[in-house]
Amino acid sequence: MSIQPSDIGLPLKALREEITLGALTLKNRVIMASLTRSRSDQVDVANDLNAEYYRQRAGAGLILSEGTLVSPQGTEWPHAPGIYSKEHADGWRKVTDAVHGAGGLIYAQLWHVGRVAHPDMPLQKKAGLVSAPSPVSARGGKGKFRVVEGAPGYVAPVREHPDPSLLVQEFKRGAEFAKEAGFDGVELHGAGGYLHHQFADKSSNTRTDKWGGSVENRARIFVETLKAITEVWDPSRVGIKLNPVGGYNDVGMNEEDTKDTFSYIIDHCVKLGLAYVQFIRYLPSFDPFDPVYDQPGINQGKRRVQTQLDVVETFGPIIYASGSKTKLLLNGNLSAAEAEKLIAEKKIDAAVIGRSFLNNPDLVSRLFNAQPLNETLGFPLNPFGFYNFVDSPSEGYTDYPDLATAQAKA
Repeated sequence: MSIQPSDIGLPLKALREEITLGALTLKNRVIMASLTRSRSDQVDVANDLNAEYYRQRAGAGLILSEGTLVSPQGTEWPHAPGIYSKEHADGWRKVTDAVHGAGGLIYAQLWHVGRVAHPDMPLQKKAGLVSAPSPVSARGGKGKFRVVEGAPGYVAPVREHPDPSLLVQEFKRGAEFAKEAGFDGVELHGAGGYLHHQFADKSSNTRTDKWGGSVENRARIFVETLKAITEVWDPSRVGIKLNPVGGYNDVGMNEEDTKDTFSYIIDHCVKLGLAYVQFIRYLPSFDPFDPVYDQPGINQGKRRVQTQLDVVETFGPIIYASGSKTKLLLNGNLSAAEAEKLIAEKKIDAAVIGRSFLNNPDLVSRLFNAQPLNETLGFPLNPFGFYNFVDSPSEGYTDYPDLATAQAKA
């Protein structure tokens, strides 16, 4: 969700309302999205700086942590945080304590990137060859790995994972450490062309065993992972993130396969009693790029367009089936006005905001009290600070001012 200066001053009612999300009562319906920031230390452990960053943003009804790696085998970014050891749990405890101390709630997002792991990331180098459902590399050309000199849009060689049940156990271990770290719940990252999405998608999963082929087999990784996680956490404290449309990280199926596959997965989530399903709606920027799209002067603007379903209209009825307690969260560049309308019409239950939280730590207060955003006060988003391409980790991270400080400096 992207809050614009024009959203400030709108008569927002639905977004202000409390909501019961599984076992939790949220103070409002503004959810802070998972945002990879690459600010953990050299061994991917959350630290004091991370704690301050999340504390500043505790006004959200719920914070969804940045992706937390359940294994060093599946990483694509330097300094992305892990959740696969006691040391990681202790680091994240600093974050959860800070958020709770500021009156907030926070879920851990459990993450494994599968075939789009970068082999030159330090942790991945130690872990060995990139592992995926099948030996099918994601095509490059997105300029995704600019942190590695000379490798814009690197295509990683991958191996077929010999035993996906071991991946399931990594997610269970991550869920256990997340509980030890004091999180309020966990979210399974099943979107973005990452590991679980790769298993679900026919283009990236060519297996002929019980983990590939039919809808049931391609969805098995979701079923088994959720079973393992809900042995650690009550389903009312578990959510899932899905991206059925578009094709970020070079996934995407035709409309029939998309509907069949994700309807099966979503129906299972509802029957299991998960707290929520978070959808990323169709965004052109998430459509798969041509392999040479980002190379200057070559096929500029050429794209391979995938399924563009309305996720709310297509899959919402499954979530809102009779007796369902599962909530629908929507992510994907919504304005405050659009989010307000969708909630009021009972098409979604809460809105997920991403980038607007980056340079507006007290975003919710500004939104609800008609107070100006930092971009109108001379503190725009620093694009180089998003993924830590800056001199100091705090730059473009924890140094954005709250309203009072911004107005004093303006």
